[in-house]
Amino acid sequence: MLVSAPTAPKGRESRWSRNSGLALLLTAVLVVAVLSLGIGSRFVPPGEVLNALFNPSSSFATTIVHDLRMPRTLGGLALGAALGMSGAVMQGLTRNPIADPGILGVHAGAAFGVVLAIHLFGILGFHGHMLFAFAGAVVVSVVVWMAGSSGRGGATPVKVALAGAAITAFVGSATTLVLYADEVAFDEFRFWTIGSLSGTKATTLVSALPFLIAGTLLALILTRGLNGLAMGEDMARSLGLRVHNVRVLSAVAVVLLSGTAVAVAGPIGFIGLTVPHLARFAAGQDYRWIVPYSALMGAVLLLGADVIGRVIASPAEVQVGAVTAAIGAPLFIWFVRRAAVRAL
Repeated sequence: MLVSAPTAPKGRESRWSRNSGLALLLTAVLVVAVLSLGIGSRFVPPGEVLNALFNPSSSFATTIVHDLRMPRTLGGLALGAALGMSGAVMQGLTRNPIADPGILGVHAGAAFGVVLAIHLFGILGFHGHMLFAFAGAVVVSVVVWMAGSSGRGGATPVKVALAGAAITAFVGSATTLVLYADEVAFDEFRFWTIGSLSGTKATTLVSALPFLIAGTLLALILTRGLNGLAMGEDMARSLGLRVHNVRVLSAVAVVLLSGTAVAVAGPIGFIGLTVPHLARFAAGQDYRWIVPYSALMGAVLLLGADVIGRVIASPAEVQVGAVTAAIGAPLFIWFVRRAAVRAL
């Protein structure tokens, strides 16, 4: 076991309200999924969407729903949940409310992997980009963790954050140098780096599913350990928490979840940063609730942003990465201001 520390008991009313919150979020997931299946260059009414799902035929609406919009919708839900959970785990790991998976170098490594795939190997296909992006995210995250673990005391939140900032800056500079030297790489990369769900295919989701499942299971298993870390390292150790194990496994969970999401859809910002704050606002400070809340909220926010992007520029669309930035930045500023006022 990772931790034997008891968690504070919760009252029945609090547990009931949290369960009610989960039920509301599940309803929101279903609603936004139906909207995603129906909204696009050709609108499909909700009744026809449901009919296509439960009574498929050879109609044009069924073809649109099943072949074109279903992979995108499932991808938005799965990747949004992954980004939300990875942000919650990252903030618990570093005990830093403004941390996101980028601290481990996930985004920088994925971007560098895509640039190398284009520049060195001439790979222009989506699946090739995904594989190199995930490989780059893993390699750079391992380097960040090794650098943050060196020296006395092993890995600490401050050392990992400093190592992540330094290595991310270095990798980002290397990526920029390659892009300036290769016009083809620049043209291809600029579409990937915006962040989009439009290229999500069923085969891509199948390839990503094992990594997402493994990361999700790890994140859920680690919730008690993250609760222990929140009390401070000395207190956590005195209660039986194996701090090193929790840190390493948390980093693995972040890389699996965020690395896969970035590899599939590009570096979509603000989900991992903002969603955990919303989850804490709704569910309190217990990571046994924060992680599942973050998963559902991340799914709703990412897919909802994708739907908004299709509506505001119809019949064209705004990439989901731009929409999440427009939604997430004001939300995050509000949380920061709220925390500053409470601290006064």
